[in-house]
Amino acid sequence: MLTYLARRFGLGVVTVLVASVLSFLLVHASGGSPGVITAGEGATKAQIAAENDRLGWNRSLTAQYATWLTHAVRGDLGASLIDGHTIWPDLTQRLPVTASTAVFATLVSGVLGILPGVLAAVRGGRLDRVITTLSGITLSLPQFWVGIVLVYLIAVKGRLLPATGYVAFTTSPSQYAQSLTLPVLALGLTGAAIIARTTRAGMVNALQQEHIRTLRALGTPAWRIRYLHALRFAGAPVVAVLGVQFIALFGGSVIIEQLFALPGLGQAAQNAINTHDFPAVQGVVVIATVVVVATNLVLDLVLATLDPKVRAA
Repeated sequence: MLTYLARRFGLGVVTVLVASVLSFLLVHASGGSPGVITAGEGATKAQIAAENDRLGWNRSLTAQYATWLTHAVRGDLGASLIDGHTIWPDLTQRLPVTASTAVFATLVSGVLGILPGVLAAVRGGRLDRVITTLSGITLSLPQFWVGIVLVYLIAVKGRLLPATGYVAFTTSPSQYAQSLTLPVLALGLTGAAIIARTTRAGMVNALQQEHIRTLRALGTPAWRIRYLHALRFAGAPVVAVLGVQFIALFGGSVIIEQLFALPGLGQAAQNAINTHDFPAVQGVVVIATVVVVATNLVLDLVLATLDPKVRAA
């Protein structure tokens, strides 16, 4: 197990380095320069060149990346070109917003998806067809459309929850929960449909396994066979899909954060791209990659525990 985890950790470090290099190269290939931003409107070419020289933009790419990486490993991601604020504290304040939204949405996907998937596989018949049809319809709905409908029905018409905005947990736990409910539901409902289908397929496969038939022949209670042995056998693909969903939700939160005015990493990435704030773009990419790599490591550990064959892969 330790060898397996060490190998996965090494791969994760390489992934972070590759992502940082690619983001660094893409920023330099964008055609702009930080001097244009820091020099301000109406600046002369000489002033822009002087700013680029001050910021080290005219140095070789290797020297620039080496300097950036040296600072980044110490937690210094530079300063914004727009207002000069330090990037690291700003992004670490935004990180819990995006992370909590993705975590809760993933939990909602699991809670709302696993039970219908199990029932569809165990009961079959009309219930199976209904659950499969509903999950198919839900999968076809864009998340932003679901978010708009939830805002209209629950926030505007029902006036049960705020339509937009974010309140930190330390400020008010109840308002924190209220501010995240609609975005979490918008993200979690479509995820629940995927989990329901994955669980159903896994359970159907599990119930056909030889050891399950042996347990039936030995007179093991049906509930124990279904909800202990079969569900555990079907658990590995479900856990894998939940992990992938979390990564997708974490990395694809831009639209939902814009819709619900959440001050997360997605909103920071959108603002940085729109304003050509190069250091902020690189900072968002690096932090998001680190979170994704850490999630993959946890996912690998869980899958290796559920299925020992994974460790030999």
